[in-house]
Amino acid sequence: MPSDKEYTQTKRIKLGIDKMKPEFLPLAGWIDRTFDVKTLNIIYDTYYKDKPRLQICFEFEIERRKFLATDGSHFNKARQKFIADKFEETIEQQNLREPILSIGGLFSKDKRVRYKTDNIFVIYGAFEPIAKQEAASRITAELKEEFINSFNNPDIWTVSVGFTMPTFFMFTDEKVKEYNIPEIRKDWAAKYYQLVKPFDEFNYFKKDEIPVFFDSKENFDNNYESNWYYYYK
Repeated sequence: MPSDKEYTQTKRIKLGIDKMKPEFLPLAGWIDRTFDVKTLNIIYDTYYKDKPRLQICFEFEIERRKFLATDGSHFNKARQKFIADKFEETIEQQNLREPILSIGGLFSKDKRVRYKTDNIFVIYGAFEPIAKQEAASRITAELKEEFINSFNNPDIWTVSVGFTMPTFFMFTDEKVKEYNIPEIRKDWAAKYYQLVKPFDEFNYFKKDEIPVFFDSKENFDNNYESNWYYYYK
C-alpha cells in the first residue's frame, strides 16, 4: 500500500532524497547484473520469533515476476537461496554479521549494524504498481464526479477505480454488453488517462496500456449486496 513504510522509504530513494543503505549496494549491484533488473531498495527486518527477512524492491512488476515460480503462485526457491547466499557473502565480506559471544562472554563493542544471515527469508516487491495505486488514490470524489458527468451518458451509474484500473458501472447487464466493445474501451481508457495523469509522479501510466472494465449496478446489487467491501474482497 502507498502508506507502507517499505514504499515510502523506497519512494524517497527514487526521488533522490534518500539512498539505499551502503552495506546493501554490493548485493543490489550483483542482482541487477545477474538478472537484468533494477533494484531500487533492499530492506532487512525480522518477523516471527526474530527470524531474518530480506525484501528486494524492484522498480517494475515485470522484474519482480522474474523471481516467481513458473506458474506464478509462489517464489522461485532456487533464486531465493541464490540471493540469500549472496547476501550472506556480502555481509561477511563487510564484517557485518550478527555479533557472537567472545571468549570472555561479552558481545563485541563494535556498534555497527549487524545482520542475521542464517535461514534468511527472501521476498520481493515492485515500486511501480504501488506508485500507480498512489496516483489513482489522489483522484478525489469531486474529480471523479466531474469525470462521470463529462460523459453526459445516462447509462453510466458510477466509475470505481480498483487500485489503478477503472471499472465503468452501467445500470444494467444489458448495457454492459452494449458498451463493452474495443472502440469504447479504447476511448474511455484515453479519458481515464487524462484524469489520472496529473497525479502520475513517475510517468508510469501509459495511455495504450490502461485496461477498462465494465460491470453493472444490477450485478453489484444482486450479487454483492450493494457493498463495495464484498465486491473487492
